[in-house]
Amino acid sequence: MNARPRPLALYYFCADDQDRRKVLSQTTSGNVTINGTIMHLAQDDLPFGGVGPSGMGAYHGIEGFRTLSHAKGIYEQGRWNLANLLHAPFDAILSMMLR
Repeated sequence: MNARPRPLALYYFCADDQDRRKVLSQTTSGNVTINGTIMHLAQDDLPFGGVGPSGMGAYHGIEGFRTLSHAKGIYEQGRWNLANLLHAPFDAILSMMLR
C-alpha cells in the first residue's frame, strides 16, 4: 500500500489487534475505518481530509473552520506594565518595598 499514492480513506477489515496496530502505524492515509465503510464521514467530531494528492488539511466541523481560517494572535499591553519593574533603574521596586 505504501508504494501507491496515499488514499483519502482506508477501510481495514481484521479481527487481530496486532495486525490492526501494524496497519495503523505503518501506513499513511486520510481517515481510517476499521471493520466498516463510509461511516467515518457521518461522525461530526472527526476531521475529514487526505494526505498529499488526495487532499490537504482537514475539512469537517471545527477542523474545517481551523483549516480555512487564519488565526491572528493579538496582545495589547494594559496600562500597568509589571515587566517595567524588572528593568533598571529599580526605583519603582524599591519605592514599593520601602513603603
